[in-house]
Amino acid sequence: MDGRAAAGWRSYDALIDCALVDDIGGGDVTTLATIPAETRARGVLLAKAPGVISGLDVAAAVFHRVDPTIRFTPLVADGAVVVPGQPIAEAQGSARGLLMGERLALNLLQRLSGVATQTARFVAAVEGSGARIVDTRKTTPGLRALEKAAVRDGGGANHRFGLSDGVLIKDNHLAAVGGPDRVAKAVRLARARAPHGLKIEVEVTTLDELRQALAAGADIVLLDNMPPAMMADAVCITAGGALLEASGGVSLETVRTIAESGVDLISVGALTHSAPALDISLDFALE
Repeated sequence: MDGRAAAGWRSYDALIDCALVDDIGGGDVTTLATIPAETRARGVLLAKAPGVISGLDVAAAVFHRVDPTIRFTPLVADGAVVVPGQPIAEAQGSARGLLMGERLALNLLQRLSGVATQTARFVAAVEGSGARIVDTRKTTPGLRALEKAAVRDGGGANHRFGLSDGVLIKDNHLAAVGGPDRVAKAVRLARARAPHGLKIEVEVTTLDELRQALAAGADIVLLDNMPPAMMADAVCITAGGALLEASGGVSLETVRTIAESGVDLISVGALTHSAPALDISLDFALE
């Protein structure tokens, strides 16, 4: 286990403790009934499908939380591309500890590697276009930091982490502001009242709203569910005066066409809300 994993243990404690209560509760009755306390074993984590790995630190932290004497040794780094049958990591120590930590460690590693793998597919689809793939706040409650790290492991970039670290004026904010000039008004209000130094981003659905946003001095404009031809027009109108982000219904089938419109960013909720888990197993043997 590397120093990065050791340094990360404390930040994972609350998540892991809650998840272990779900899984183990008052005790692993099967393991305690059948495995002598002195039995030692070795587990090898294996990729069962091609993909990108993420979450080795938290998998290590799960085993350490169950039994601090377990030794966890990554055999690849987060962000590594793996093939079926490739060893990912080894865990050695108490057989009881390995069996009790196995499911949670695999659940997290499979989930995060799935996000990294999904992200890598989108990144590959826009390669050479100049557009960057970014995530959203459509994350699993409690797993946001880990899922956003998985996006980075897959080659993507992070949008704002939460509501406190970026201004993003969306449709419901605009509805609450009201009026035909609501986009411009909302941007001016945010510029005057938001913490100094934060970028101001606003969502628009028409080219008229885009012009309002640019005139009001928005730093980033989110083009919501615009067809690619309209996005291309938006790029021409903006002429580098602000970053343009495309969003809404982005898929692997459509992302390249969106990227070729000339936008700077493409936000994809599916990186986190719809990523299938990567198949990973733990092969177990006595020492």
